[in-house]
Amino acid sequence: MTQRPNFLVIITDQHRPDHTGFGGNAVVETPHLDGLAASGMRFDRALVANPICMPNRASIATGRMPSVHGTRYNGIPLDWTANTFLRKLREVGYHNGWFGKCHFQNMGHNVQVADHFFGKAPSEDAVQPRYPEGWDRYEDDARHRRERVTIPKDFYGIDEVELVVQHADLASGHYYQWLLEQDVDPKTIRGPQNALPYDAKWNQVWKTAVPEALYPTSYVTDRSVAFLERQAGRDQPFVAVCSYPDPHHPFTPPGRYFDQYDPEKIPLPETFDDPHAESMRHLRRMKQNPGKQLAQMAPFSPTVEQYQEMAACEYGMVSMIDDGVGRILAALDTSGRADDTVVLFTSDHGDMFGDHGLMLKAAMHYEGCIRVPLVIRSPGRTPGVSRSLASSLDIAQTLLELAGADEFLGMQGTSLVPLLDDPDATVRDHVLVEEDEMFDLVGNGQPLRMRTLVTEEARITIYRGESEGELFDLQRDPSERHNLWNDRSRAALRNEMTARLSQTLMEYADDSPRPLAMA
Repeated sequence: MTQRPNFLVIITDQHRPDHTGFGGNAVVETPHLDGLAASGMRFDRALVANPICMPNRASIATGRMPSVHGTRYNGIPLDWTANTFLRKLREVGYHNGWFGKCHFQNMGHNVQVADHFFGKAPSEDAVQPRYPEGWDRYEDDARHRRERVTIPKDFYGIDEVELVVQHADLASGHYYQWLLEQDVDPKTIRGPQNALPYDAKWNQVWKTAVPEALYPTSYVTDRSVAFLERQAGRDQPFVAVCSYPDPHHPFTPPGRYFDQYDPEKIPLPETFDDPHAESMRHLRRMKQNPGKQLAQMAPFSPTVEQYQEMAACEYGMVSMIDDGVGRILAALDTSGRADDTVVLFTSDHGDMFGDHGLMLKAAMHYEGCIRVPLVIRSPGRTPGVSRSLASSLDIAQTLLELAGADEFLGMQGTSLVPLLDDPDATVRDHVLVEEDEMFDLVGNGQPLRMRTLVTEEARITIYRGESEGELFDLQRDPSERHNLWNDRSRAALRNEMTARLSQTLMEYADDSPRPLAMA
């Protein structure tokens, strides 16, 4: 490339890598994503820093662990002054656009929920930032439904922002105001109350009345295409982030995508009937109550019929995204800037989606939740497949290195650029995964805190306040069926992994800010 490369970053929401054709799925149709994967480097062992939306999206942007950047779970906005790869690229001359779901800030402001779980805690935090009034309300769902929200010029380093807030056909954001501009009243077409007739087997599946052309996926595609069209003929390098809110539940693919897949033809995952004899008690509870979900966002154990219906609808959402990706890549080609553009595709986290008879996410660090698709197509580099461990943390440093821009102190990832030149190389031998929640999801009377270490050989997961944990030998048991935590014959593996996790937790302590002097 003769200049700094452009970057086209495509992000999906709650999307497993094996819910694509290139990821090995024989049912879902994703020809454009498959073509992208075939023309780039595919990372088959890419894992998240956190399997929840806000924390991992903030980690993608900052290259820092959630316990360090501060967005430990959904509900804590990313610090207004946090450094991001977008800010660093803008400093060296990039023009940045973000289209779709961002989720660096809260989409809802139900303070009663937080008060319920933290009512006995002190009312003030240790750090009291003095930011402008309303700095954390730019992604507020209710606000976007009331007014067209003007985003400040430096929104975490982004110049142009057109937001989709929330998921599926319930989305708002700038998208909601755009619907009004089309002389469409969103209240008359969105949600289950306006859905077309359909006998659903789960309350988060409905046949949306929103037409394909007005569905959030089409809006994200249209705005991304328009941005790329504006870049034609320009010399300034750009970053375009195309961030789809699908295929996150609820599952509401519009039009032809709703009926594209027959639920009865979707096979069950091989671990669907996992008895969880050696599992943590919160997993056993879910498995013992199939078809029952305690709350809208809570994980649960689906029946066969529920699983197949959800998979069919989710596949429809994925195929609609794939068609959008095809349009975006075509617009990039038409712009004349494809030869100077790095294309990256990933997701913010996965979903159990029937693995081990479980659904959704939270308090589960099986591969279904923590592994994500990751493809990087860099012009002039040979396509391939890397089996090296990689982390969502690594994306920021990879993009900065490709742009010839310096990383900032406190970044905790590892650049994947060496793997773009040699897929047989290895850049890391472990990945740390964090998860904190404000809820007690295990049943020990305190908010969940989990830490997981994944190596080439094994996975270990520990829970705050629990003497039990998880240990899997990934060489002998890649599908994570047999928890070895209490297996005395594997005590050496447990000791080794516990020691490595302890060292890793120290390794990921914050190095920022830098010292100013010797006191």
